Amino acid sequence: MQVYLDLLRDVITNGRDRLDRTGVGTRSVFGRQLRFDLTVGFPLLTTKRLYFKGVAGELLWFLSGDTNVNWLQAQGIHIWDEWATETGALGPIYGAQWRAWPTPDGRLIDQLAELVDAIRTRPYSRRLVVTAWNPADLPREELSPQDNVRAGRMALAPCHCLFQFQVAEGRLSCQLYQRSADLFLGVPFNIASYALLTHLIAQQCDLEPGEFIHTFGDLHLYLNHLTPDIVYAQLERTPRPLPRLILKRRPPTLFDYDFEDIEIQGYDPHPAIRAPIAV
Repeated sequence: MQVYLDLLRDVITNGRDRLDRTGVGTRSVFGRQLRFDLTVGFPLLTTKRLYFKGVAGELLWFLSGDTNVNWLQAQGIHIWDEWATETGALGPIYGAQWRAWPTPDGRLIDQLAELVDAIRTRPYSRRLVVTAWNPADLPREELSPQDNVRAGRMALAPCHCLFQFQVAEGRLSCQLYQRSADLFLGVPFNIASYALLTHLIAQQCDLEPGEFIHTFGDLHLYLNHLTPDIVYAQLERTPRPLPRLILKRRPPTLFDYDFEDIEIQGYDPHPAIRAPIAV
């Protein structure tokens, strides 16, 4: 994961300080890319401990199509709490767009089910794409997340908004386009999430995992993370060997995985580094 530390330095050195929606301010670059060979290890950040239960739980929650934080909270996962209403609702965020995209004629498209079917039956297709960027459901920037949900919109616009797969020589690779990326808090989580998704879909389609390619639009560090005890502390650490992902069971479908099916072996990270979340 040295490439992640190099990207931190890139943003610090080459970024421009900009205002942002949250009011915190960021140092930002536009247009970068990371690549991870999933055959050499699972890309779980080792220069700080990453909350892998949160990674796996959020992905399982997305896969279920759920958009209410109640299930996450029952698992002890609170990463979406700041954006939810008093009843736990988040509006039509990722799970809804991935599993139940509404059409003008009233149908709902299960993009993930169609994706898995296409990988199995048309592995050389260039249309192996899933998108969460639905302009009709985007939140209004002048409203709070909760007020957007009450108006039937997403609490938060999708940050990781489109991903595409390719099958080549028995391996499945994934490329993600992330329009907005919080490099310190969010990106390590996103890398692990989409690497895990690639492993799960590969297993379901009798393929081996290949590469995960992470393409960024606005890539930024929040200004209140540019401190000696947060970003600069991480840059002083040396990456350790990557862990391995073990899938202990192949369930009937992509939507039937449980926590118990997913295991990380050999994870030996540096201690966690806490940082404030910009809402």
